Amino acid sequence: MELTSRTLVYALAAVAAAALLGTLWLWPRLARQRPLPVLARLGLLTLTQASALAVLLLSVNNAYGFYSSWNDLLHPGGAPVALAAAKSPGAAPEAGRLVAPTGEGGLETVRDVLPAGTPEEVGRVDSVRITGTASGLSDQVFVYLPPEYFNPRYARERFPVLLALAGYPGPSLHLVEGLRLPRTASELQRSGEMAPTVIVMARPTVAPPRNTECVDVPGGPQAETWFAADVPAALRSAYRVSRSADSWGVFGYSTGGSCALRLAMRHPEAYRNAAGMHADYTVPEDRWTDGDLFRGDRAAAQQSDLDWRLKNLPAPRADLLLVSTEAEDDFPATQRFLADARQVSAAHPELQVDSIFLPDGGHSFETWRRELPATLEWLSDHLDPPPDREPRG
Repeated sequence: MELTSRTLVYALAAVAAAALLGTLWLWPRLARQRPLPVLARLGLLTLTQASALAVLLLSVNNAYGFYSSWNDLLHPGGAPVALAAAKSPGAAPEAGRLVAPTGEGGLETVRDVLPAGTPEEVGRVDSVRITGTASGLSDQVFVYLPPEYFNPRYARERFPVLLALAGYPGPSLHLVEGLRLPRTASELQRSGEMAPTVIVMARPTVAPPRNTECVDVPGGPQAETWFAADVPAALRSAYRVSRSADSWGVFGYSTGGSCALRLAMRHPEAYRNAAGMHADYTVPEDRWTDGDLFRGDRAAAQQSDLDWRLKNLPAPRADLLLVSTEAEDDFPATQRFLADARQVSAAHPELQVDSIFLPDGGHSFETWRRELPATLEWLSDHLDPPPDREPRG
């Protein structure tokens, strides 16, 4: 039974209820002050409290996605495996490769928010585990494949890619269920407002429960290497996706939006386009990041500060989109970053920046769902058609 399964929560809740009722029923019968009755009372109290605590912890984990599987909980990080070629086009990746099918993630619990139909009609969402060779990290992600991926007419075509990042500490499932990304993308592609695109849905919490802000932590998790090097390499080994960064984009909401902008500005060789929905522009120091992520390395901290980069480093070759609302507390910070970026862009046109600002809306899925269609359309317009094709034979 998977760690994120609702059945597991319900089963443990039943155990907790039974333990409570059993304690109330047996307590008078175990009232004698002898060793065995005393031990029995201690056992009942332990079972009741342990089962109730387990229900609470599982419920919190399912809501915030600190751990997506038993393997994630018991063996964080995982171990790298050897790179190998993928199976025939359209087939799911085989186990034992950089991208391996997995039952993790809880996709079976949210079938009602997925596009209804066959892969040839609406596409397919794969749940896979990616193992990185450069970072040594391993995590579960969802991969949405558009209907064209299964059409024989496109059998030799590669597809553009969008990496979608959830907020902290949300799981990748929030992109499916809360943001409703596969359904929205399917509808936009069906109406012609978005080109057929492979969408990879991941979480920034690659070293749970710590928030790494998608940076390489000195002496710690190499989250930036994971997203900038391992994820693209693994996906290219298993799916028919473009090998050109001009056909790759990254976006996300909240912490995922901050990560997206940072990845495009620091690694335009991996992601040419990025959209940050309600993003921050500096790396915070708080209890979720365990204080200073850079451990006093001022140069490393400045490199990840997007405001500082704009003013002190050469402009990256990147197209950026800032998405927010005028009601957000950090909207002034977004306005300042936009003004600085446009000033840099005027002198260095290799950096382009656009914005979408709504008059109202908070830091919530309701707002992000309103912003999602326009964000996806902008990204699709900026992703170049893949210049490469699958070789014959």
